[in-house]
Amino acid sequence: MSEAEIKRESVGTVVIAGAANLAIAIAKLVAGLISGSAAMLSEAAHSVADTTTEVLLYLALRRAARPADTRHPFGYGKESYVWAFLAALFTFVAGAGFAITHGVTTILVHEHTGNYLASYIVLAISFVIESISLARALRQVRTESRRWRTTPHRFLRFTADTTVKAVFLEDSAALIGLLLAGAGLGLSHLTGDELYDGIASILIGILLLVVAGILAKSNISLLVGRAVPERLHHEIERELACLETVARIDTLMTMQLGPTDILIAAKVDFHDDATGADIEAAADEAERRLTERYPEIAYVFLDPTRSLPGAIGTRARRTQDEQGRPVDQGATGQS
Repeated sequence: MSEAEIKRESVGTVVIAGAANLAIAIAKLVAGLISGSAAMLSEAAHSVADTTTEVLLYLALRRAARPADTRHPFGYGKESYVWAFLAALFTFVAGAGFAITHGVTTILVHEHTGNYLASYIVLAISFVIESISLARALRQVRTESRRWRTTPHRFLRFTADTTVKAVFLEDSAALIGLLLAGAGLGLSHLTGDELYDGIASILIGILLLVVAGILAKSNISLLVGRAVPERLHHEIERELACLETVARIDTLMTMQLGPTDILIAAKVDFHDDATGADIEAAADEAERRLTERYPEIAYVFLDPTRSLPGAIGTRARRTQDEQGRPVDQGATGQS
């Protein structure tokens, strides 16, 4: 799948999710106002938050797709994380805040009109629509995970395409929220006690808090300048080390510049008998190999350098692992 196809797939996933959430939000709001159910109104707020999120994610994709210019030579890829972070923040404040507040109010006041039929119908229809949206997001996750030769779980954990991650998590949370709303509504209907409706509303709010927190953390990490996953780092390192004129990869640094752009910078110790022409040819070969294998690699910078005294092997030095623990600078084993 080409980079353009990946972008179109992400845009399609976001647009479909946004349209579904908008229709569901209106239906939930009407049903919530008719029934007076806190859980239904919380679900309406949930869908409104998701719809706003999809609009922001669509904006993120469009803004990030702008070409590089003199003021932004590496492009606008990181801007997508700004809008995605704002989307997570909106979910945190508007969706979770309303759901928890309204749930507490319902428990304290115990007000309900007792009209449940409209809520049950909307919940059922919403579940079907959300399932369709989630199925599309899941299809994209599986396609992308196969392309990166990893599992869907690891892809979602490490992907730099936070729009796909956001849609998948939000659609999953939406289905769980519908089940919670249905359970709270049903228990309140059976017992006549609005406590269960209020508890369901609070649980929906907590669910939104968890999703917003995960997405906010991921986008902050990418904004700061996250490296590629460890497995990909080692594969890039091996490709560079296989070049004939390379004696050692002294330091290898990577950074996600956007959902589909990766920057690679390495200090490389070439063999002492390598000429300037040999080094230039090796740099060209390195870029060709890496971009052929991983089209997302947009920039490859190699800095010829002498290895530090006592350095052994061809493995690149790293200052710390993914958990922040110091790594032996002369280690040659895979971390």
